Amino acid sequence: MVVVSSSPPAYKSRVTVDFDYYCNPMYAVIRVGTSQERVTEGQLVRVDKRGEENGAVIEFEPVLLVDGDSVLAGPALEGAKVSGTIVGVESGPKIRALTYKAKSIQRKRWGHRQWYTTVEINKISLKPAKAAKAVEAVEA
Repeated sequence: MVVVSSSPPAYKSRVTVDFDYYCNPMYAVIRVGTSQERVTEGQLVRVDKRGEENGAVIEFEPVLLVDGDSVLAGPALEGAKVSGTIVGVESGPKIRALTYKAKSIQRKRWGHRQWYTTVEINKISLKPAKAAKAVEAVEA
């Protein structure tokens, strides 16, 4: 027997998941110069220009690591690393500005264009022994 309901199906306006809002079970916050970036594996990230050539593998220092329900930070991250490959170098948008002083005919026009390095994040990893200790510390 088939039951047919006259009411429309209930739809949710948002899809909720058990892990972070980008639906990736693992992400890290890395330190890039003086700023921080939230990254996942396979993501392309623009960082300040680096001296390495295209194809070079570089490592970043993670500040925070989230793996499903566990959040690791501070001493629990000892031995953790985020590695990526340099894809290329690109320039940012042109910034133009003008300074002047009224009534003294002083005008100066200047501009700036920042250079960035594009990095593809390959792997976010913890040392196996450290990972087991960190998970035990979180569960306790």
